[in-house]
Formats: sequence, structure tokens, C-alpha cells
Amino acid sequence: MYYFFFTVSAYLKENYQKQGSNYIKIINLSKQLNKKGRNGRVAAKKKVSLPKLCQQIFIDMQHPLHLFHYCPKCGSSDFGINDFKSKRCGNCGFVYYFNPLAATVGIITDSRGRVLVARRAKEPAKGTLDLPGGFCDSYETAEEGVRREIEEETGLRVKETQYLFSIPNRYVYSGMELHTMDLFFRCTVEEGHTTAADDVAELQWIAIEDLRSEDFGLHSISKGIEMLKAAAKAQKANG
Repeated sequence: MYYFFFTVSAYLKENYQKQGSNYIKIINLSKQLNKKGRNGRVAAKKKVSLPKLCQQIFIDMQHPLHLFHYCPKCGSSDFGINDFKSKRCGNCGFVYYFNPLAATVGIITDSRGRVLVARRAKEPAKGTLDLPGGFCDSYETAEEGVRREIEEETGLRVKETQYLFSIPNRYVYSGMELHTMDLFFRCTVEEGHTTAADDVAELQWIAIEDLRSEDFGLHSISKGIEMLKAAAKAQKANG
């Protein structure tokens, strides 16, 4: 029952972040249920058989460090799962944690209250709508990061930033799934013409009431659009 509950709940993609600690539990439970008896056979009552869909879900929920086979400190191949977000080297004891990367999202509005929206030029989610932003560089603050990304992608210079909220996301890059923490900022920019560049194929201004979350390919951006629309609706209702 516990196994079934986890696989079904994992099907709802964002639930993995909330249930990540169950990853190791489910692996251990699977091993126990499928453990061979003294006669070398798997007891029929204990054997776990999942539908193909559930099996694929389980594959999709692989350990985030499954591509790392060697210890980055000593190079040993004795590098196994420590918990749901780390691996530990059995040779030197080094523990490598898979923590989320910092990324920024810029929300820019014009005098008419329209939001500046980008169209993604590259995978993942190529061709879908997005908001300007990207990964923070080392030794860079989130505020510096969002200013840099906005200028690189739109040509606009940011005068002021205001932190709003954050949403966790999963971003597939070069075949590896990266976990990110996307920080949303309201950004005030200097007057100027927009120029789509870098990872952006197109820029357009869209009224906030006309934004559709399903048009945005990245999970965090889609959720962010829903939150922005809800906030705008509440503000309008309150006058």
C-alpha cells in the first residue's frame, strides 16, 4: 500500500520535492519485498509488480545524482546513495549533496500594466512562453543576476528590483535534470527599446489578464503566472 501510494503521488510531478525523503524508504521497501528467500525464490505474496506506467514513474524519479558514478574527491567507484539528495564515498567518506541552483525571474511591466514576455529559443520548453531571467553566476547576488539576465535577453537596464517570491523547479540541461530555486523579482527598467537576444527568440508585451499559465513551458514560470494573476485580481477587487 505504501509503495502504491508513493508511485501514484510521484505521478504529480511537483510532489517529488515534498516527498523526496521517501525515495530511500521506497528503495529499501522494494528490496525487502522482493528479497529472495532461503530457497532462492521470491515469495509470491511479497513480490512487487507494478503497472508499466508506475514503473516508468519510478524510473523518472531516479536519484538526482544517478549519473555520478565516481567520488569527485578521490575518484573511487565506491560512491553510493546516502539519502534522497546525496551520495557518500565508501572510500574517503566524502558526502556530495545535490542542492538546488539559484535562478532569477524578472517581472517587468510597462505604463499600461502589460507584462514583458519572452519566447524560449532553446530547450527545454523551446517555443513556449517564458519570463526574462536565468541562472545566477558564482559570486553574484540574485539582484545582480536578474539585472544581468534581463539586459542580456532584452537589452533593457534594470533600475530597481523588488523580491516577490520563490518557486522550486526542475530544469533539464544536456540530459541531466537540474533542480533550481527560482527567485521572482519585480523589476523597474530604464526607458528603451527591447531586443530579443541570448536564449530569447521573441519579446512581446501582454496584458496580465490575457496571460495563460498553460502557454508557459517551465513549471515554475507557469505557477508564477498563476500567482501574479491571482494577486492582480485580488488588488482589482479591493480597489
